[in-house]
Amino acid sequence: MTRPPLTLYLAAPRGFCAGVDRAIKIVEMAIEKWGAPVYVRHEIVHNRFVVDGLRDKGAVFVEELDECPPDRPVIFSAHGVPRAVPAEAAAREMIYVDATCPLVSKVHIEAARHHENGLQMVMIGHAGHPETIGTMGQLPPGEVLLVETAEGVADLMPRDPERLAFITQTTLSVDDTADIVAALKARFPAIVGPHKEDICYATTNRQEAVKAMAPDCDAILVVGAPNSSNSRRLVEVGARAGCAYAQLVQRADDIDWRALDGIRSVGITAGASAPEVLIDEVVDAFRDRYDVTVETVVTAEENVEFKVPRVLRQPA
Repeated sequence: MTRPPLTLYLAAPRGFCAGVDRAIKIVEMAIEKWGAPVYVRHEIVHNRFVVDGLRDKGAVFVEELDECPPDRPVIFSAHGVPRAVPAEAAAREMIYVDATCPLVSKVHIEAARHHENGLQMVMIGHAGHPETIGTMGQLPPGEVLLVETAEGVADLMPRDPERLAFITQTTLSVDDTADIVAALKARFPAIVGPHKEDICYATTNRQEAVKAMAPDCDAILVVGAPNSSNSRRLVEVGARAGCAYAQLVQRADDIDWRALDGIRSVGITAGASAPEVLIDEVVDAFRDRYDVTVETVVTAEENVEFKVPRVLRQPA
C-alpha cells in the first residue's frame, strides 16, 4: 500500500533551552554528589517524561519544603520560588540548591531594585503559575499587582499611579504581552519598564520559528506538557499565524490521526522543557504512516549556556 506524501517542517530552535538544560543537570549532579534520594520542590521543569526519568535516578518530587527531611539536599525548580522558601531551608539548616533559571532570577533582581526605589510592581503573568508565584513572592504582600490581559489593566488599583514599574513572566506570548504593555503605558504613562525584555530569548525564538512555518502548514503539533506555559503559547502563536489546526501533544500516542486526515504538511516544534527524544518519537510516528520529506525551518541559532551553581562543582 502506497503511503501518502507529507512534508514535515521542523522548527529550529525547538525543545530544551539553556535554563532547562541547567536545571536537569543540577538534579543529576546533586544525585551524583550526595547520592539518592535528593528532594526537588515542585517539578524541576514542566515535562512528565523528564520528571519520570529523574525520579528513576533517585529524585523525589514534593510540593512543599515541609515534606523534605532536613538531612537530605533539596533543589528548587527552574521556575523560581518565593524568598520565604530558601529562608525556611536555611532556618532548618538544610543543604539546598537553587535551580531557578538565570533569566527568571534577572526578573527577581529587577523587581527588588524597583521596590528599593519605592515603586510598586505590576506583573504581567498567569495566576497560579509557579514562576508568577515565585516572582511575586520576592516582595512583601501587596507590592506586586498581577495582570493577565490587556482588559485587566483597567481593574488595577495601584497605591500611586505615578510610582509604578512592570515586569513579565518569561514564558508569555510576545504579541499578547505587547498588547498588555501598551494598555499599561496608556493608563499609566509614568510606568517604568525593564531595561531589557523580560520574555526570555528561548520563548521568543520558538515563537518566531512557529510564525515562520505556520503559513506553509496544514497542521502544527507542539510537543510539550499541558502545564507548560511556553508550550501552550506556541499553540496559540501557530493558530494566530494562520495554521488551521494547532495542537499540543505530550507524546506520539497523543496525536489525533483522524483530525490530520488528508493533510499534506505538518509543522513540528517543542516547548522549552521537551527533550529531543520526544520530537524524534513524533517524527517516527509520521514516518510509519506517510512518505515523509523533512524540512528544517531555521530562524535563529542558540548557543547560550548557563553554569551550574558552584556547590555542585566542588567535591563532596
